[in-house]
Amino acid sequence: MKARSKHKRTLIHPKILILIFPAIAVIMIASSLIEIHQSRKELVSLMEKQAHSMLETVIITSANTILTNEYLEDFLEERLLNNAYFIRYLYERGDVTNNLLSNIAGSNRIYRINIFDPDGNRIFSSHEQIHFDLPERHTPQETLAPIFEGETDILIIGLREARFEEGFRYAIAISTGERGAIVLNLDAADLMEFQLNIGFGTMIRNIANNPGIVYVALQDYDGIIAASEGVRELERIEGSEFLEGLLADSTFAARMTTFQNTNVFEAIHPFYFFDNPVGLFRIGFSVETLDALNARILRRLIIISIVLVVLGSVVVSLIVVRQNLNLLQRQYDVVESYSGSIIRNVSDAIIVLDPKSGIQVFNYTAEKLFERTEREVLGKPLDEVFGGYQCEQLLTSQASMQHIECTINERKKSLLVSKSSFTTENGDAAIIFVIRDLTEQRRLEEQMQRTERMTAMGELASGVAHEIRNPLNTIATIIQQLKKDFRPSNDVDEYRSLTNIIYQEVQRINNTIHQFLRFSRPDPVRPEPFRFSDMMKRLEQQYQSLMAQGGISFEMNVRWDGEVIWDRQQMQQALMNVIQNAVDAVSQNGEISVSAAEHDDHTVEIRIKDNGRGIPEHLKSRIFNLYFTTKADGTGIGLSIVQRTVYDHCGLLFVESDEGKGTTFLIRLPKICN
Repeated sequence: MKARSKHKRTLIHPKILILIFPAIAVIMIASSLIEIHQSRKELVSLMEKQAHSMLETVIITSANTILTNEYLEDFLEERLLNNAYFIRYLYERGDVTNNLLSNIAGSNRIYRINIFDPDGNRIFSSHEQIHFDLPERHTPQETLAPIFEGETDILIIGLREARFEEGFRYAIAISTGERGAIVLNLDAADLMEFQLNIGFGTMIRNIANNPGIVYVALQDYDGIIAASEGVRELERIEGSEFLEGLLADSTFAARMTTFQNTNVFEAIHPFYFFDNPVGLFRIGFSVETLDALNARILRRLIIISIVLVVLGSVVVSLIVVRQNLNLLQRQYDVVESYSGSIIRNVSDAIIVLDPKSGIQVFNYTAEKLFERTEREVLGKPLDEVFGGYQCEQLLTSQASMQHIECTINERKKSLLVSKSSFTTENGDAAIIFVIRDLTEQRRLEEQMQRTERMTAMGELASGVAHEIRNPLNTIATIIQQLKKDFRPSNDVDEYRSLTNIIYQEVQRINNTIHQFLRFSRPDPVRPEPFRFSDMMKRLEQQYQSLMAQGGISFEMNVRWDGEVIWDRQQMQQALMNVIQNAVDAVSQNGEISVSAAEHDDHTVEIRIKDNGRGIPEHLKSRIFNLYFTTKADGTGIGLSIVQRTVYDHCGLLFVESDEGKGTTFLIRLPKICN
């Protein structure tokens, strides 16, 4: 009985056994986590020391690079100035000749020696002038103005592009007694090659080539000064309390961060040159070693978990297992539903293709982009669905990321496509397409560029008109007075013909100036409320008979009729200019259509389409430039006026064209320009 009782006491109750396994698991996992933390801490400390040492070396090398460049330029400057003083001595004695300058240039390896009078005319040169028909990048009058105007006697021009030829020169100039200039320059090819070989770029590339380094960059408040290949953007100093503190305190620091969606260990050190802050040196190190450590510990945890699960499965009842499975199933259903909702409503188009089963996922954004419903495409091969959209690159390219142009329902689309693959549970290779529609973004970028060009052209027009108009009026008045009061004794007819030609040319220039002023100072916008359909009906009545006479098919389709507040006269004239361009572009039996509809609750979209000759690709970016025209009798201001009118009404103007297939002008205007 005693032995039996003792045996009973040695038995472990199943509930206690169930508690033992979690305790053992906690101890093992805790020890593993402590080891991970300690190993990671030691490795991070070692990486900080190595990174600090590397950054100090980089900073010393960078300072030496800057000093080397400065010493080299000082040496070149001193060498050229010494020769310039000697030439001035000879010039003031009257001993200078072209041959003498040529000999000095040859013996001292000087590329050019020129002497200019105070008006900027070259009076002596070491080389004969051989460029008569090439455009000048800069003139002596501009470059040497400080000497000609008495502001300085020595002018260090430094490194700049050659006046006529390709390449760069390093130049200096000194004044002569009568405020002329003696200019000496060297061919800067060797200097630039030297700077390239010892510059920041070469140094950074060499550092970035070391194993384990992800990127190297020198950054200031304005952005990245120099960086290794592949670095396009880093966290800006301005607005970052961490980076601003480092630059202010001049201290080294390191941190874990992300770069291009990848974890990196980043070391940062301020760079000062003669106590002047230049920026921050930032080096990103790969954390593969840390990841390998984590993977090793993770494998250990997995093995421990497997052992515990196997042992625990002997103890844990089938009911508990079943309950856990039910709980996991409910959680999985929630995650699956949540993930499906995210994929369905994400802003990018997502298409999942199984080569055997066809399209498996076609989210809401994809439906809107390709104007096909999910029901229509599920289970079908990709080429059957998109074969008619001229998206062959989407089907054939092996690139993981690409930009393609597609025509979807006669509308050009600019798409950024990310392509990746995964293996399904059946072992098949499925493909995921993530497609972002960049069409509107590209159009807005083009609009901004045209607006900038239009603003610059307006400023130019205003300046030209101001400087030229008054002298032209004076010339016209003098010519008229000469015709009236002066009569030559011989060749009267020729005299009158010449004076008439002068007067006519003055009037022609005046007309050009008037067009400039019309563009730079257009009539103010006088908005008034009116029904949109009234303006469109008037355009239809105006062009219907004209199109019929020219054998052109004209169709007007207005699918919105509401009130807008625009300058009716300016907007109608802008639409007439675009329609007239379409008329000029089509031939006999051509087709022109004008359609209008609401783009959204606040915007109206007008499309003017023709099937004419189209616009060549290389001319698309120039058609809105002032005075650019391909017509023999065109003025080149029509589309510029259209662009300004649309801009003044807070609108957007785009053009889509294929050479030989036709052109579509798309105008989007808010109903009210606030």
